[in-house]
Amino acid sequence: MNYILFDGPSRNNLLPFTYTRPVADIRVGILTIREKWETFLGYTTTTLTEEYLSDKFPMVEMEENVMINASYLPNAELVEMVKSLKENQAIFKDEDVLAFFTTDTQEEVDFETYEAIEFEDDVLKIEYTWDIFAKNGEAISEDFELLTKGKESQPIPSSNNTIHANKIFIEEGAKLEFVTLNATNGPIYIGKDAEIMEGSIIRGPFALCEGATVKMGAKIYGPTTVGPYCKVGGEINNSVLFAYSNKGHDGFLGNSVLGEWCNLGADTNNSNLKNNYAEVRLWNYETEGFARTGLQFCGLMMGDHSKSGINTMFNTGTVVGVSANVFGSGYPRNFIPSFAWGGSSGSTTFVTKKAFEVAKVVMSRRNIEFTEQDAAILEHIFDMTQKYRKSF
Repeated sequence: MNYILFDGPSRNNLLPFTYTRPVADIRVGILTIREKWETFLGYTTTTLTEEYLSDKFPMVEMEENVMINASYLPNAELVEMVKSLKENQAIFKDEDVLAFFTTDTQEEVDFETYEAIEFEDDVLKIEYTWDIFAKNGEAISEDFELLTKGKESQPIPSSNNTIHANKIFIEEGAKLEFVTLNATNGPIYIGKDAEIMEGSIIRGPFALCEGATVKMGAKIYGPTTVGPYCKVGGEINNSVLFAYSNKGHDGFLGNSVLGEWCNLGADTNNSNLKNNYAEVRLWNYETEGFARTGLQFCGLMMGDHSKSGINTMFNTGTVVGVSANVFGSGYPRNFIPSFAWGGSSGSTTFVTKKAFEVAKVVMSRRNIEFTEQDAAILEHIFDMTQKYRKSF
């Protein structure tokens, strides 16, 4: 069977992260949504997404296909139903389509003609940007069970101080000495070739993915995910870093999400609680206004390739687009458009030629090529976000 993950109606609510990737490639828990589905299904997947992303994330269609809504995280019950789908069958959760069967000869899909199968069990859905950190604890626990089932952890070095060591799993090549790991509130996963430097104190649920680094003396509260090849230090609480991003110095990051190739300068801090303890509102690209989150704690949402200078201060509920560069004294606005260059005292446009030069250097340091596909995607984002920079 051929499985295709489609973005679904939640895509625009997940901007700026879905500017540069399909919904399926959002990381929540230990794995990306795509990696979760592929692990459960035992098959690789392709993607139905925006046209400008399709060169990098193509769709492969075969005679028989199952389309899966990538906003939903898999579990054993849902995957069993997906694998059992037959022609003209679709799985629904309330009004949402979770998955449906299609063939390459179908010209259109009319769910009125389909047999509707209702999924009645609980399932995690990533519908808004803040769901990525708010549901990260549950996602870490589910991924921990998925990845460690039937496997044996590497031994925990004797210099470390651990609480509930049975809920700590260390992959091959990981390094950690003189570290405190407390898994009372959730599991701790330390990925292949990752490193936790001495003096760090970590509470689960926590995931340190492959090749990532926790620097000396860091204080990390769960649920937090440090994605592949990220570097973190200072104080972090309930945050998700996708991959290749750095918060390497002192400063606070809380209830936040960083995309890929982000860098927070030394002593960058974000607020995650308003002074009046009111509900946090976040910029929503779909409505082009500030949306209610229902959350009292909500910090920074930063798209791919964005950076902050030293001593940058982000207000509660700040959204930063793609390839923005934020610096200077004072608090910048709590919506910073893509390709903005500046801060509270004003900004200019970070033109794509300069942005590409930075991206090439940053990515080459990790032995990854900045491709023509990457450039085309960022050019498209630059054009489609121009309206926001005019009023910034």
